[in-house]
Amino acid sequence: MQGLPHLDEDDARRDRHQIGLPEVGEHGQRRLKGAAVLIVGMGGLGCPAAMYLAAAGVGQIVLVDFDRVEISNLQRQVLYETSDAGRPKLQAAVARLAALNSRVEVEGIDAPFDASNARGLVDRVDVVIDGTDNFSTRFLVNDACVMAGRPNVFGSVLRFEGQVAVFAVAGGPCYRCLHPEPPPEGLIPNCAEGGVLGVVPGVIGSLQALEAIKLITGAGESLVGRMLLYDAWRMRIRQILVPRAVDCPVCGDVPTISELVAAAGDACAALPVEAEISVEELESWRGTGQRHLLVDVREPDEYAVAHIDGAVLIPLGVLDREAHRLSREAPVVVHCRTGRRSRRAAAILRRVGLDARSLSGGFEAWSSRDCAGDVAGRSGPLEPRSGGGVI
Repeated sequence: MQGLPHLDEDDARRDRHQIGLPEVGEHGQRRLKGAAVLIVGMGGLGCPAAMYLAAAGVGQIVLVDFDRVEISNLQRQVLYETSDAGRPKLQAAVARLAALNSRVEVEGIDAPFDASNARGLVDRVDVVIDGTDNFSTRFLVNDACVMAGRPNVFGSVLRFEGQVAVFAVAGGPCYRCLHPEPPPEGLIPNCAEGGVLGVVPGVIGSLQALEAIKLITGAGESLVGRMLLYDAWRMRIRQILVPRAVDCPVCGDVPTISELVAAAGDACAALPVEAEISVEELESWRGTGQRHLLVDVREPDEYAVAHIDGAVLIPLGVLDREAHRLSREAPVVVHCRTGRRSRRAAAILRRVGLDARSLSGGFEAWSSRDCAGDVAGRSGPLEPRSGGGVI
C-alpha cells in the first residue's frame, strides 16, 4: 500500500459512516482504498467476506474459484441468485460485487489455487482470506502466506460451528503450528458431506472480512495467536490460544518446508493425467459395452435428485472403507458433481490398487450433454458388466 490514494467526494459520501469512526478515520479509509485482498474460494465463506470487503471500500479484490453455481449453494452462498444456477461462480460474483460498489476493482481467477500459481497470487496482495473447503488447499494457502509474509485470515465451518483465526503474521503462529500435516483423506467431512446451517458461514465469513479490515487499517486487536470458536446451536463463543510452534515445518525456527508443493495427502495433486476420463470417452465406453464400474461419490441427497443411470452410490467420506467391495476386473470410473471430489476418490482407489479414473467435469458435464438420455436411473450390484457399459 505504497502512496495511499486520496478520497474524493464520492468516497467521502459513500463511506462517511466508516470514516466517522475515530479508529478508522480518513487515513484508515485511504488504507482500505489502497489495499488488495485475495479470497481463495467463493463458497459459503468467500461470498459474505467479498461482499463486506467491497462494501467497506477495499480497492482491489482478487477472487479465485473454478466452480459453477448450483441450486444447493444458494442456502449459504448469498452472493448468488437462483438465475445464476449453472453459471461460473466468478462471472456471477464479479458482476454482483461491481453492482454493490463500482469503485472497487474486482478480478476473477478462473483456475484452481495450486502450487503453480499460489505464490504469484499471494505476492500481489496485502491480505489473504482462506475460504477453501479442503485441507490440501488450506495448507497451500497457509504455506504461501508464510513464505510471502502475508496475513492469512482463516475460516472454517461445519454443521453449526465455525472457527476464525489470523495466521502467518510476523511473530505469530501459522496453520501448521496447529495442524502440522493434513489429516488422512476422508477422515473429516466437508460441508457437502456433513452439512452446514446456512447462517453459520455468513457469520464466519463476515468475521473474516472484519479481521482483514483490522489488519489493513491497523486498528483494533486481531486474532493473531488466538482462534475464535463459534457454536451457533448453543450460541456460545469462546477462544483458544494458538502459540507459534518453534518446530513448525514452515514458520518455525528451522523450517523444513521452503518450497510450495502440493500438501501431503493432496489426492488431487497425486492423480496423474491418464487417471481422468472425459464424458465423450465414457459415453463411448457405454455405447460399445466397454466393461467398467461407475461409482457416484456424491452425497445421498445429491444422488436422489439426479444421477447417471447405473451408477453405484458410495459417498467420498466412506469410500476408503468400501473400496474392498469394488471389483478389480475392470476400470472404476468415479464421478461427483464437478470433478473435484472424484479426483480425490480416484486417488484413494488407485492407492489400493484399483484402476480408477475421475470423470472430468463430473455430473454437470455429463448431464449438460444429455449423454444417451440416461440421467436418473437406479443403482446396481458391485460387479462390472458390459451390456450398458456400467454397473
